[in-house]
Amino acid sequence: MTAPLVLMLEDDAERLERFRAIAARLGFDLVSWPDAHLMLGAIGAFLSGAALIALDHDLEPTGPSDPGDGLMVAKHLATLSPLCPVIIHTSNGVRGDAMEGELELAGWTYHRVPPLGDDWIEADWHRAVRRALRKPRKSE
Repeated sequence: MTAPLVLMLEDDAERLERFRAIAARLGFDLVSWPDAHLMLGAIGAFLSGAALIALDHDLEPTGPSDPGDGLMVAKHLATLSPLCPVIIHTSNGVRGDAMEGELELAGWTYHRVPPLGDDWIEADWHRAVRRALRKPRKSE
């Protein structure tokens, strides 16, 4: 049996290792892409195992081509039936709001975690993942 997946758009290697450590601590495997075009081309193969999707917005090019952005991925997700929570972790306020709007209109559950402070991944993002994945309690 394979672990559930966190699918992530993130281009910063140092942050990615920190995200990977939190995902592992919570029992998830992390699959990541540094480029929105690459993520969109491959995400279909991973969606059935996804427990969570995490999206940054602003991506740095690693070569001559444009890496796209998180809004491209949010717009793609908005064409699909919601299947897991999404966490948006961008410092780009306007584009983060646009990502939220796409997801909200399509009925996706989403959370926003601003990347503030030195330990935001270990504290804020970790807490948001736990909250997003919390199963609702059955009423008695």
